[in-house]
Amino acid sequence: MADNNTVARPYAQAIFDIAQDAGALAEWSASLATAGQLLRERELVDYLTDPEFSDARRLEFLSGLFEKAGSDKLAGADSRGTNFLKLLIENDRVAVLPEISEHFDALKADVENTVDAVVTSAVALSDVQLNEMAGSLKKRLGREVRITTEIDETLIGGAVIRAGDVVIDGSLRARLDGLATALTK
Repeated sequence: MADNNTVARPYAQAIFDIAQDAGALAEWSASLATAGQLLRERELVDYLTDPEFSDARRLEFLSGLFEKAGSDKLAGADSRGTNFLKLLIENDRVAVLPEISEHFDALKADVENTVDAVVTSAVALSDVQLNEMAGSLKKRLGREVRITTEIDETLIGGAVIRAGDVVIDGSLRARLDGLATALTK
């Protein structure tokens, strides 16, 4: 059986094309992110695969759930969203909504020429430091950079930056690990 990413790609591309034509990339991204987050819960996916459920009941249940969660495009506010959800249900692909959301956001980032970067540091970084990192990453990657931060005290010092496929490990822990490896050879 194909993995979820392989299955999700064509669905993400199809809904991306629809959203782009409608000029609604941000709205679709938000709806898919909410739906994907909900369907990361294994219990919900298991509940939806109950053979007692009809496709119509699954659609009604998910539409109501997405509406309460604020996932407007998939909650029936857009007929294309309802049709997309029906398609996923009919093909037993609802469980791949988290991956569809991720692929959609990657396509959106390519079109918008942006990249999300996660900076993990041992201590909180100042706005000046974050702006300098964003500027350097923009030069290096040739894209606008949106930075989020995380704290990991085990890094000791420095930072680890993840932006798309690029990982820059400037942490003290990595340097110490490298030194330990060099000493044991």
